[in-house]
Amino acid sequence: MFYSLKNRLIAFFVVLLVFSFGTMSLLLFRESRATIRSYIETSALEKMDEYGSFVSTAALQMYDLASLVYNSEETKNWDHVQLDPAISSGEKMLANIQMSKFLTHAVNSYSGVSSVSLYRKDGLIVSDNNDISTGWSYQQSPWYNDFVTRDNHWVSAHTDDLEIKRSRPYPFLSLLLPVNDFEPTRAQTVMKINVGADFFLEPLNRIHLGEKGTIFLLDQEGSPILSQEQYATHAEAVKEVDRVRQSSSRQGVVNIRGGSGDTDIMVYKKLKPNNWMLVGFVPETDLYAKLYKLRSTIIVFASFLLVAAILLATWLSYGITKPLSRLTSAMRYVQKGEFSIAEKSIAAEGVVQSEVAFVTSSFRTMVQQLRHHIQTEFEQKLLRQQAEYKALLMQINPHFLFNTLELLSSLSMQQRTDDSVKVIESLGKMMRFSLNSNEDLVSLREELAYLKHYLAILDIRFRERLHISIDTQGPPEGRQIVKFILQPLVENAVKYSFAMQETAKVRIAVTVEPERIVLSVADNGPGLPAGLMEHLYEETAHSRLNDVLSRGAGQIGLRNVLARCALYYGQGFVYTIRTSREEADHGTEIELSLPIKEGTARV
Repeated sequence: MFYSLKNRLIAFFVVLLVFSFGTMSLLLFRESRATIRSYIETSALEKMDEYGSFVSTAALQMYDLASLVYNSEETKNWDHVQLDPAISSGEKMLANIQMSKFLTHAVNSYSGVSSVSLYRKDGLIVSDNNDISTGWSYQQSPWYNDFVTRDNHWVSAHTDDLEIKRSRPYPFLSLLLPVNDFEPTRAQTVMKINVGADFFLEPLNRIHLGEKGTIFLLDQEGSPILSQEQYATHAEAVKEVDRVRQSSSRQGVVNIRGGSGDTDIMVYKKLKPNNWMLVGFVPETDLYAKLYKLRSTIIVFASFLLVAAILLATWLSYGITKPLSRLTSAMRYVQKGEFSIAEKSIAAEGVVQSEVAFVTSSFRTMVQQLRHHIQTEFEQKLLRQQAEYKALLMQINPHFLFNTLELLSSLSMQQRTDDSVKVIESLGKMMRFSLNSNEDLVSLREELAYLKHYLAILDIRFRERLHISIDTQGPPEGRQIVKFILQPLVENAVKYSFAMQETAKVRIAVTVEPERIVLSVADNGPGLPAGLMEHLYEETAHSRLNDVLSRGAGQIGLRNVLARCALYYGQGFVYTIRTSREEADHGTEIELSLPIKEGTARV
């Protein structure tokens, strides 16, 4: 019975599914716990990262505000006034008012900061919002003593007497810095920047660990910075926090077993600024409560799936493995373009008796038709490419000829016989070159000679109003390029250089490199209109030759050259357009980079 492919597949699936089901039952809970732990490490720590960035940004704002006050001339002048005994009390009060206004402006520049105050040893207190008072009670406060004796610049959540007077009895987190002296014991003035504790606490409360977990923000000594009194209830966890603070690990997850046998999970992350630390505690039972219920549900559902899978394996095993394997192999060969090998991989055509046989037969027919279609399409593409290239080339000669005939008409009307003769001679040489050149490739020397005949015509037409320079680097011998490239670009450059000024300047550069020929035409025209450069790049990239062929006579030159070069050289053709519409005498520069081709044209 096991000689049958159907029976072997059924037996294999039954054994595989039973083994998998048994393994799943044994490892489900363990793997689920590992998944939840991984979730904590990824999700919770990612949220801690986001909150750490928030804390860093808030601390940076407070430091920025402190730096603004510390380095301002207003602060220095105010401190000088307070230290000078020769200044009257009225002037000192005026200085205090000015300083308070400055502090108000500084606080308004930072959205997270609630207030900023300056405490002097002589009892003077200057705060924002025109709050000026005297008193020495602050010198007995814990935050001031910690700052002077222990150089502790950060004050955990506390109530501030000045803020209570402003009807703000809620806790604040503060930054303390000395003014005009880096040593707290010598400083005559202490700056205190307050930020509401809720500013830090609200986003922290949005980070959840299970349903009962809590996250705390601790200072460098392991004490809560914000108003989180429940931290003290985690006695065993606090001991673990002290151990983690001494370790070099920046983040992680720790299991903490309590005295009653319950286990808590602690997630921690150390923050770089100020050596603060984020610590989260969540009971293990809170995380895994739904897991037990889920396990029972999965057992029932998996049993159902086992029966369904056995039935499905029976249905799928009716003699389809081998034909499908051969069909898959043939598809891989088709993907690689090896159609002949693909046809050989498919079984010979026979009587269609099943869906698989029909698919195989249809696929064989499709491969044959596809190979024929690709071959036909390739031949048609070559013919179409030849026709498109010739059509583009046919645009150049009529366009140039019409312009030159208009020039001859103008010279005749002006009775400039000598100039007319020179134009006719140059035109004749150019037309002779056009008519005698049957190939698409011409030598670089011939292309330059063709251009010089054209420049001779331009010289007669514009005289001293036109300045053209040609710079050739590298030997042109033995180098071939697509013909009629430079003349349309120069014609465009001259045309647009005269668009907004009386004198046109055109610079032509030809550089022959070992592997490429670089042609550059620059003018002093007004530059390309906004958006036209991107349109040219898109037009060339998508080979939109119909758009070029349908252009009017005044829009042929540049597009025609780019289209012909792209059609002939393919991906080897690179061009750059630089333009400026703001600077004087800086118009447009067209640079064509052509790969060197030997021999005759390909199209």
